[in-house]
Amino acid sequence: MYDFVVVGVGPAGARFARRAAESGYDVLALEKGEVGTPLACSGHVSTDIWEYVPDAAKEKLFQNRIYGANFRIGGPDTAANPFYKNEEISNVIDRVELDRTLAEAARDAGADVREGHTVTDVREHADGVTVTASVGGDEETFEAKMVAGCDGPISKVRREVGLPEPGELLHGVLAFDDEPDHSDFVDVHLTVPRFFAWRIPRGDAGVEYGLAAPPGKEVREMFDVLTGTYDVETSHFCSGAIPIGPPPSVTSRRVFLVGDAAAQTKPFTGGGILYGMTAADHAVREIDPDRPRTLGEYETAWRTDLEREIRLGHWVRRAYSLPQPVQRAGLKAMSGRIGVHMDRPSSLFSAEQLKAFFS
Repeated sequence: MYDFVVVGVGPAGARFARRAAESGYDVLALEKGEVGTPLACSGHVSTDIWEYVPDAAKEKLFQNRIYGANFRIGGPDTAANPFYKNEEISNVIDRVELDRTLAEAARDAGADVREGHTVTDVREHADGVTVTASVGGDEETFEAKMVAGCDGPISKVRREVGLPEPGELLHGVLAFDDEPDHSDFVDVHLTVPRFFAWRIPRGDAGVEYGLAAPPGKEVREMFDVLTGTYDVETSHFCSGAIPIGPPPSVTSRRVFLVGDAAAQTKPFTGGGILYGMTAADHAVREIDPDRPRTLGEYETAWRTDLEREIRLGHWVRRAYSLPQPVQRAGLKAMSGRIGVHMDRPSSLFSAEQLKAFFS
């Protein structure tokens, strides 16, 4: 019997598998396809990402450094409202290679990482959990003391054990233009209902274009409008769900959710790489597979760390739906040098931000 079976080897699952293995636990991690594919989300992350990957991996992952963002009410020909720092705010990385790097780090730590394992059933018992997976047309069964559901916004684990759904699922799309772009500002367009569209320069890797919107909206049509205003042809189109709003509980008797499966994401950007890995670290610190009651300690720990940021993130997101005259006035008043951390909305009230605002 394994101490933990981890379902899903994205950033959250790989991070948990690595840290749990480093702590001496017997860990099996299952990925339904090939690690890193299909592409799940944008590679625009805060510089905190380097705290979570091996030092030697930075050269392979790094694509571009970002110092700010140009916010626009309309398309690329409308007035830009720049928000920036004098030092780099964020980096653009190879998103597929990030997953592979984190999975390899988990293997190096002693976790058994297996690809091509599609989990079809999760059953909790008094003393453990049975996980069934489809492997090349055959069926395999694994026993574990606990299961970590790290299998994304449409989580099979979450549904199998009856945990509640995220508050909302957005439909996100992105694609790429191969023309190199080493500029150091991203572009944000408040042209999408209840969210935004973006353009991210990726250095030699080209440019990423994307947007997200509530389900039912004509997302592909809006994406075509976005790329049309930039007069670009894109390729490698990707589409997926973005969970917003954690459910009231992410733990059951012997199962816990981490990352997108738990909607541990930023409501104002949809990004969840750093929040998911932060929650994974809390899970390793708090959960003892021989003591199911420690699942409650995980719930408390990750919510204490992230819940305020998520709540404030919801308030930031509301600004995307304000009337255009209000948006225009707000952007004009707030633009310029900032002191905000892109993962922490609470930094809007930091001494650094207040100093930047009044300078």
